[in-house]
Amino acid sequence: MTSKPHNPLLPAADLAPMQHHADPLADATITRILGPWPPGDVAADAPQWAHINTVNLLFSQWTDNATLATWQATEGPVQVGDGDKAAKGYVTAEMAKALNDYVQAAQVLPPWADARKIERAEKLFMDHGALSCILLFCASLPECYVVPDLSSVLHTTGQLEQNTEYRIRSTAAMIFPVMLHGGLSPRGAGVAQVLKVRLIHATVRNLILHGSPEHAIAQWKAGGDGLVVPRAAPAGGGRSVMYQTLYARGWNLAAKGLPCNQEELAYTLLTFGYVFLRSMRRLGLGLPPGDEEAYLHAWNVVGHVLGIDRSLMVETMAQGDALMALMQARGRAEPVTPDPRPALGQALMQTMANALPWRIVKPFPQLMTRYLCGRETAEDLGLNQPVPWLSALLFWCVLLLARAVDAVVGLLLPRFSIVRMLTRALGYHFMSRVLMSQTRPLQLPTELLNQVDTVVHSWSDDPHAPRWLNHIEDRLTTSGSWSRDLASKAKPAQTGQAQQAISP
Repeated sequence: MTSKPHNPLLPAADLAPMQHHADPLADATITRILGPWPPGDVAADAPQWAHINTVNLLFSQWTDNATLATWQATEGPVQVGDGDKAAKGYVTAEMAKALNDYVQAAQVLPPWADARKIERAEKLFMDHGALSCILLFCASLPECYVVPDLSSVLHTTGQLEQNTEYRIRSTAAMIFPVMLHGGLSPRGAGVAQVLKVRLIHATVRNLILHGSPEHAIAQWKAGGDGLVVPRAAPAGGGRSVMYQTLYARGWNLAAKGLPCNQEELAYTLLTFGYVFLRSMRRLGLGLPPGDEEAYLHAWNVVGHVLGIDRSLMVETMAQGDALMALMQARGRAEPVTPDPRPALGQALMQTMANALPWRIVKPFPQLMTRYLCGRETAEDLGLNQPVPWLSALLFWCVLLLARAVDAVVGLLLPRFSIVRMLTRALGYHFMSRVLMSQTRPLQLPTELLNQVDTVVHSWSDDPHAPRWLNHIEDRLTTSGSWSRDLASKAKPAQTGQAQQAISP
């Protein structure tokens, strides 16, 4: 099927209303689950906290698309794990009905989804998967934090300053299932993971607004001031602190629009599709237009499942260029005080530096982010500070020399690339130390972790590189398989999977 005609190059006047639109289906689902919030401060034992915990437990049952297709919640107790470490909750009748309605309506792919383009995009991910790790760290995530309102929500929860690695692994836990072969088909697990994220966004909105976005907008349009008064956060422990912090933070609907609104969701979608492709171009590894459009299409399908408006999706890189620039300009025009972005940028860079084994290359993530994202983004995130001159000299000499060699040799061997090898090597260290940590595996079902292991094993050698270049890569990474056998190491941790599911 082909996409219906639409115009993603919306003028600012048409983008502005999108700040007051969210996701009616997911928002209604969470509103039904949590019910009305009590007036004033909320106690630590309020039923809403228990309901969020129960939804997290039910998420552990959404293992793949096939399971989700026949999944039904029923009223009664639910438990994940055994013994003293078991996590328990209770599914109310309204919660069961709300989740069943949501799953039935939201799991369907759009009629314009093109299976051939999706399959083509999956192959691109497989071909460039190891490289995509560095693009996630040094391009997609940094660009995601440019918009101040998006960053301010993350800053409130401390998710990047204090739990950077967890946040990164949560992102990867959605990307891998989506982009693995058949991830959006009945045999995959991508839809199941995306529908969790969609409810996460709705939960964040409900917590910040103390109720449904629809109700908040209606009150504001009826003459209200659009202010959500900050509250005292109840004393709590564990993951509940994050939920309570979001509830207590306060919000200015008139000035900021809705939290996690349509414009912000569409911007985030651009960072995973368009920014990945733009970064490939900047590394001299650009794809043919047909491949780029297939990759954008696959992420547009993901966007549909995530509840993003079709008019905010791009089909070409030119459209992506224009929409990204417009959204960033709008975000920068509405600064937040104090600015949370430098702290988030530094936390991300420090996480990457910690993953690199050699002191001289530890500034490379900051330098690569500047190169891939540009000066403005680097300034937004506080990444324009000087780095040791020897590290900067090594980075630019290696990058420019590799680009020059690739340009010459590429005339005879189109798939030869030293830049690809070097970025794969950096990506390996980020992946092995953060995404594929044996002590902190991705929070995914065991069967899906097995699939991820298989894919990572296939990335151990670059099939497009000559043998001698793969030998050099082995010296910079590791000999043999990159697989870490995550599934076997993750089995004891599966009990805790559900409690960690909801995070903004």
